[in-house]
Amino acid sequence: MSLLQNMARYVFSSGNVFASGHYLDANGPICLGADTKLTALAFTDEPELPVIDTPNGRVEFLQMVGITGDELEAMMSWNTNAFLKACHEVLPGYITDLSRDSLLRHSGITEALKQGIGRDGSNTGFFFVDQLDWEPAKNRLLSKAPAVLTMGAKQAGTVAKLLRGRLLKDKELTLTSQNLQVVLGAARDTGYKEGEKYVRIGLSEAAVQELSVMLRPVEGEFKLSTFKGLMVRVRKTYIKDQEGNVVDTIG
Repeated sequence: MSLLQNMARYVFSSGNVFASGHYLDANGPICLGADTKLTALAFTDEPELPVIDTPNGRVEFLQMVGITGDELEAMMSWNTNAFLKACHEVLPGYITDLSRDSLLRHSGITEALKQGIGRDGSNTGFFFVDQLDWEPAKNRLLSKAPAVLTMGAKQAGTVAKLLRGRLLKDKELTLTSQNLQVVLGAARDTGYKEGEKYVRIGLSEAAVQELSVMLRPVEGEFKLSTFKGLMVRVRKTYIKDQEGNVVDTIG
């Protein structure tokens, strides 16, 4: 099945539509069987086809751009369209070249990324985490077990960067899965509130800094010195192909 067919099947089956600034992790080469480092897609406005209004409604033209894993992380940490604009000179027309290397090998692009994150923070307010879980604190005979926030190793490193790019810019970050939503926000004092399939966690600046350093794509668990009532657990992530076979393990 071709990439375009896969995209069409995804849109019709999920009901989710793509828009300029969106991205999608393909969890593998965007062209099956190809020796390419492009493992994700970014969506941006088609530079040569402007928006048109028709008797049947508004039509927007999008361009899919093949990107590498580190470029995807850069877009999450900053802004998809801003990153692509910074890459325009070395990626004219945003044409996908399966043989190309990462754009982050160019010093001018990495410098633009660094400045952009420092100035703007991250534009990623919602992040899907398929291994997201929450265990409430439990009373024990002589002590109280902390609440436990669990996520997969594949997303842990990205969450660390998003914490700095969102909370340190006074923006919330929402981690979401099919069964749970965790909202992380800046707060003067650490704490959390629980609801049905919903948790809101307030993190002080010190807690954001500590958590962003300790979150790594490695299986394990740790407690925060800045947040006594919380433990964070990172589980291995198993990457599977379209047939459900494990092709890679992270963590």
